[in-house]
Amino acid sequence: MSNLSLFLAVFLTGIVLVVAGLGLALLLSPKSFNPQKGEPYECGIPTHGTSWMQFKAGYYLYAILYLMFDVEAIFLFPWATIVRDLGMNGLVSILFFLLILSLGLAYAWRKGVLKWK
Repeated sequence: MSNLSLFLAVFLTGIVLVVAGLGLALLLSPKSFNPQKGEPYECGIPTHGTSWMQFKAGYYLYAILYLMFDVEAIFLFPWATIVRDLGMNGLVSILFFLLILSLGLAYAWRKGVLKWK
């Protein structure tokens, strides 16, 4: 089997499995045509006014900063397990990584992103 035929077999198998899964879900899923399903829902309380309202982007900025430092912690665990094998090159690499993240935090702090208003 050539590489192209193997690729086509895997690609077509993937397409067939996705279409079969979606079709099966469409056929077997329960159906309800209640008009209440189309209404906006917020914690079980009926909404007042329009559902399209603006709110602070600060919530998103906090979430992005949290994810940034969460990912940093995820990358530090594998590094810590093999730090002795990496030597000085590994230490310099992780210090550079931490420097970039610290600069990102300093930038966010300087811009006032961390102030809860």
